[in-house]
Amino acid sequence: MTDLNESPLTQAGHIRPLTRREFEQIRQLAHERFGLDLRHGKEELVAARLGKKIREWGFRTFQQYYDHVLGDSTGEALTAMIDALTTNHTMFLRESTHFDFLRQTLVAEFGARSPFTIWCAACATGEEPYSIAISLLEQLGMEAAPRIRILASDISTKALETARNGIYAADRFEGFPKAWIPKYFLRGEHRWEGWRRVRPEVRKMIDFRRINLMEPFAGIPPVPVIFCRNVMIYFDRATQDDLLRRLADRLEPGGYLLVGHSESLLGGRHSLEYVRPAVYKRPGAGNHLKGRTRDRLCVQ
Repeated sequence: MTDLNESPLTQAGHIRPLTRREFEQIRQLAHERFGLDLRHGKEELVAARLGKKIREWGFRTFQQYYDHVLGDSTGEALTAMIDALTTNHTMFLRESTHFDFLRQTLVAEFGARSPFTIWCAACATGEEPYSIAISLLEQLGMEAAPRIRILASDISTKALETARNGIYAADRFEGFPKAWIPKYFLRGEHRWEGWRRVRPEVRKMIDFRRINLMEPFAGIPPVPVIFCRNVMIYFDRATQDDLLRRLADRLEPGGYLLVGHSESLLGGRHSLEYVRPAVYKRPGAGNHLKGRTRDRLCVQ
């Protein structure tokens, strides 16, 4: 999802330097609306990234830009601000043990469902939900595609546009099984030489939506599996606890939440049970366990 730790660009041009008061206003807005924890020390990064937007609009101060964002009733300026503040770093099959767990354990529990629904929150530019779809197809076969439904959401409109298009440069496939590339991707020609596009039958499995994880999850029914990886590291503890509570509420009893391997939920205030590193489960037995014993749910 977001990466707020990359080196900022040097501020240049006629824009007045970011003041402490302006940074605090932006920091509070980013936290309240998006849950981002822009800690002190990120001033140069914020100045560099929002400086580009300020130049686009012809403003001279960060205060003018901040007032413009607040005054935009369409919300487009606020969306553009979060797009500018965040970058989306991901790759196909990132943290591959999760996809092994998906194929080996989750398919055994939920794979016979129709539909089999997974929510991929914080999907960035789409590599993660496409990795989920391809992993499922490898295990269940292409004939299962019509009954697999993946909701892929992100707050960044720019990232979602890339995800919907499903077009990726060849260097994005590092570590991806070579045999899978022609199976699930079309080869680009002429000016698209060196690029690949996700095949239509795979793209149809995924519904991309803009969802702010800080807002109520209206219209999202309980699902058996949620991927919400590498986003909570940018939230403070209170925001993490609130998000975990609401994600757990969107899990079916016995459903699984997969988080990033750098995100430990131990010590947090939530109802989820630890299964294995970066995998947690909502207590209780769902419909997938009818006629089965609790013992068979245990993951070794």
